[in-house]
Amino acid sequence: MVEQGTKEASLYERVDDKVRCFLCERRCLISEGEKGFCGIRINVGNTLQTLVFGNVPALESISLEINQFYHFWPGSMALTFSSWSCNFQCSWCQNWQLSGIRPQPDRAKFTTPEDLVKTALTTRDQGICASFTEPTLSHEFNCSCFELSRKEGLYNCYVSNGYMTLEALEMLRKCGLDAINLDIKGDPGVYKEHLDGLKAKVIWRNAKKSKELGIHVEMVNLVITDVNDDVNCLNWIIEQHLKNLGPETPLHFTGYLPTYTFNNPATRIETLEKAWKLAKKAGILYPYIGNVPGHTASNTYCPTCGKLLIERGTYGVLRYEITLEKKCPDCNRSIPITGEYIRD
Repeated sequence: MVEQGTKEASLYERVDDKVRCFLCERRCLISEGEKGFCGIRINVGNTLQTLVFGNVPALESISLEINQFYHFWPGSMALTFSSWSCNFQCSWCQNWQLSGIRPQPDRAKFTTPEDLVKTALTTRDQGICASFTEPTLSHEFNCSCFELSRKEGLYNCYVSNGYMTLEALEMLRKCGLDAINLDIKGDPGVYKEHLDGLKAKVIWRNAKKSKELGIHVEMVNLVITDVNDDVNCLNWIIEQHLKNLGPETPLHFTGYLPTYTFNNPATRIETLEKAWKLAKKAGILYPYIGNVPGHTASNTYCPTCGKLLIERGTYGVLRYEITLEKKCPDCNRSIPITGEYIRD
C-alpha cells in the first residue's frame, strides 16, 4: 500500500544502486533507504519518492503584495500554500516553523490539487502561490496544482530561493508558472560563509532564464545586519540585477528581524534607504523597501515624471493611478505591469 503523501518523484536518474536527484542544484546522490539533503525525497527500491505530495501545513488567502509581487496583478489575492523543509539552512529564516522541520505524518494536512484549486475558486482568489517554505521541494504537487489552476483561469506564482535546476524551472513553466519572486541572499562570500558554499550565480542564472521563458520576475534581498549590508555586497547585487534582468525588473530590499537561531540587530531603516539609493543611482527604475510599513519607497513612481502611481499599505494597494493601457497618466510612459489591477 502506498503511504499517503508518497509519490514517485520526477527529475532523477539511477546511478548503479543509487539515485541522483536533479530537482535542485545540490543534485544529491542518494543511497537505498536514504533521503536527500532536504529530507523530502527518499530512495525506495532504486526509485526516488517524494514524501510531501499534498502535505500542506499552511494554506491562506493573502494579498499578493505581501508575497512581494509589486508589478504582477496588483491588488489581487492569492491562495498561498506550503509544505515542509528546505534545501537551504538559513539561520535567520523567517518561516523556520515550517522550513526547519522535516515532514511529519502525524502533523500532516493532506489536500489534493483539485481541492486546493477548488478552494481558490471558492474564496474568489485570482491565483495561487507556492510560498512560506521553499516550493521547489514540492515540485510534483505544485505542477499538478498549476496545471489545474491555469485551466480555471487563475495565475500561478512562486516565492523561492532560486536554487532549482534548469530542468525543474522549464518544467514549471510548462505546467503553468506565471511569476516568480527570487530571494538573493547576498554576494558569493555570503553564500560561502553562511550557506554551505552554495553558488550565488545559480540564482541569477535562473532569474535570467525565467525572463527568457516569459515568466514575470521580481528579486528580493533580505538585508541582514553585518551579513550582507555592506556597500560592496549591495553594489554586487545591484550590478548582477542590471546585468541579468535589466533596469525595469523590480528589486526589493527588505528589513530583517532577529529570529530562529540568528540574533544580529534588526536592519536599520537607514541601511535599507542606503540600498535603495544605490540601486536608484545605478539605474534600477523600480527599487523598493519592504518590511517597513508606510515607507514611501514601498510605492511605485513614474521613472520619467515622478508621479505616484501605486500607493501601498501594510496589506496591499491603497491607490492605483496607472491607465488601462499600463501607462503613466501624466507623461504617458509605459509601466511594466503584468496582469490587471484588481479593485476591492
